[in-house]
Amino acid sequence: MTLTITVPQDADRADWERLYRGYAEYYGMPMDATILDTVWGWLQASDAPLQGLLARTDAGEAIGLMHFRAMPSPLRGATIGFLDDLFLAPAHRGSGAVDEMLDELREEARRQGWPFVRWITREHNYRARGVYDRHATRTDWLTYQLEP
Repeated sequence: MTLTITVPQDADRADWERLYRGYAEYYGMPMDATILDTVWGWLQASDAPLQGLLARTDAGEAIGLMHFRAMPSPLRGATIGFLDDLFLAPAHRGSGAVDEMLDELREEARRQGWPFVRWITREHNYRARGVYDRHATRTDWLTYQLEP
């Protein structure tokens, strides 16, 4: 499969929203208009730290999205990349589309000068982890979340 991977534009809002709702549903996260408007605003603002890409098939169908950002790494004295969200429509899983999307993220990291991109996923996300294992090195870091 050959994809066209671009920065989402105003005309892409409905396709992006459909995919982002699917992503939230997969992770069991609530989604509403306020969240959608906020995230879309971040993606459209030239000064916001969040960046995004939208993947389309040759037929123009939007099938995947990625959200990522620069993240300071104090121990390295460098900025790295952080992949917040990666979602592929279920009908296209196993098609190689995620490989193309991660290759595009690798190129974006080169353009940004990031030495690497880091991300997290759920332990039981075995199918995605199989793809991630082909593209990246699994670290031994555990994730914690502190509630205020």
